[in-house]
Amino acid sequence: QVQLVESGGGLVQPGGSLRLSCAASTTGFSRYTMSWYRQAPGKQREWVAIISSSGITNYADDVKGRFTISRDNSRSTVYLQMNSLRPEDTAVYYCSGSWASTYWGQGTQVTVSS
Repeated sequence: QVQLVESGGGLVQPGGSLRLSCAASTTGFSRYTMSWYRQAPGKQREWVAIISSSGITNYADDVKGRFTISRDNSRSTVYLQMNSLRPEDTAVYYCSGSWASTYWGQGTQVTVSS
């Protein structure tokens, strides 16, 4: 069983930045494809970004150019750098790791408001 623990959420003003972290409890982290998802109140969970085991990244259209996903295999951690935040980015953000199975973190709240 792999545990994923997100951190870094909080309250930020529109136009501000946050960096989310997701630490994994596995020595095999480098083999995992890691993703970030988010779920806004009253909406379905949606995919935000993905990074493969080889470092290839992809993003949802509405975050492309504003968010950056990265990973540090030596720390078993994936990051989501979020810039130019908008009120519509407000959501609970979840990380997910997939290799033989898929695991989810508990989520971290991001609120973008003035």
